[in-house]
Amino acid sequence: MKNPPALEHLVEALRCLPGVGPKSALRMTYHLLQRDRAGAATLAQALHSALEQVGHCSLCNNFSEDPVCNLCTGQQRDASLLCVVEMPTDLLMLEQTRSYQGMYFVLMGRLSPLDGIGPREIHLDRLLKRSQDGTVQEVILATNYTVEGEATAHYVSELLKARGIRVSRIARGLPMGGEIEHVDSGTLAQAMMERRAVK
Repeated sequence: MKNPPALEHLVEALRCLPGVGPKSALRMTYHLLQRDRAGAATLAQALHSALEQVGHCSLCNNFSEDPVCNLCTGQQRDASLLCVVEMPTDLLMLEQTRSYQGMYFVLMGRLSPLDGIGPREIHLDRLLKRSQDGTVQEVILATNYTVEGEATAHYVSELLKARGIRVSRIARGLPMGGEIEHVDSGTLAQAMMERRAVK
C-alpha cells in the first residue's frame, strides 16, 4: 500500500533535517498528522515566518531580522577584536561564558572539499573585507578542533597574516574541573605542548 502523495511529500521534506532518515521522517509525519495537527500548523507558520523574515547580518553574517544585528550595533562591544566561529551555536556558547566582549564573524560552516565546501561557501571574501575595515586589530580564530576546523583555521590565518592582520587561535587543553586520569591522551598531549608560565 502506498501513502497519499501529500503525506509522502511531507516525509521527503522532513528528511532534509540532519540525522533524520526515512523511518524517523515517517514517524514524525504520522505524529504531526495524527496526534498534533495544531503543533504541525504552528511549525508550518513558524517556518514560513522565519524564511520570510530571517536573513544574515551584513557585518557578522549571523542570522538576523535586521540588516545589522543587535550584537553588532551594541555600544559596549570592543570593535578591535573579531572572533571567527563556524556556526551561530558557537557564538552563543562563547557569549554564555561572558569572557569575550568583542565582535564576531560567523562562517556558517567550515572548509570541507570532500563535501564541496570551499572558501566561497564560508564567506571568506566578507571576512577579509570585515577584518580590513581599519577598526579590527586582532582576529581570534575559534573554529572547532576537528580536521575541518583546523584546516579552516590554518587557511584563514594564512589569508589574514598575508594582509598584515594579527591572528590568534583559542587555546585547547584540559576542561575546567577535569581530572587528568579521565582526559584522553590527545587532549592531555596538547595541554602539555601549550603550557604557559605561571605568573
